[in-house]
Amino acid sequence: MVAAEQQASVQRIFSEYLERHGHRKTPERFAILTEVYAHDGHFDIERLYGRMKTKKYRVSRATLYNTMDLLIDCDLVRRHRFTGTQSQFEKAHAFGQHDHLICTTCGAVQEFCDPRIQQIRKTAGEVMGFEVRYHTLQIHGTCASCQEKRQLS
Repeated sequence: MVAAEQQASVQRIFSEYLERHGHRKTPERFAILTEVYAHDGHFDIERLYGRMKTKKYRVSRATLYNTMDLLIDCDLVRRHRFTGTQSQFEKAHAFGQHDHLICTTCGAVQEFCDPRIQQIRKTAGEVMGFEVRYHTLQIHGTCASCQEKRQLS
């Protein structure tokens, strides 16, 4: 999906969601959505806040947190907790399902996709009569870089 088409699509989805749930359509909320979809990969609220401040947006942290909750609720953003207590976020609309390898030494997160996991998800849903919306798989261990550093020590 072309970036402009994707941006228009997520703006429409968010606008309809806000209307359905009786929330105000504020410029700040749409600026946050635009900034989220301009970013590739995972991010935390502080990094997003810093980017928006650099671009001279007038958005408070409270507005960021509240808007992220709305974006999660309408399936435009996913929240992850990889290591520690700080949540990481990523855009979710029109992005293929993927899973994560998390290094417990340095905290690096690598994404991967294996079609066998999709088949397991489908089969589990069918067997259990469960409607799967999405899944998350996190594999924790030590990345190649940290393994190499450990061997050199």
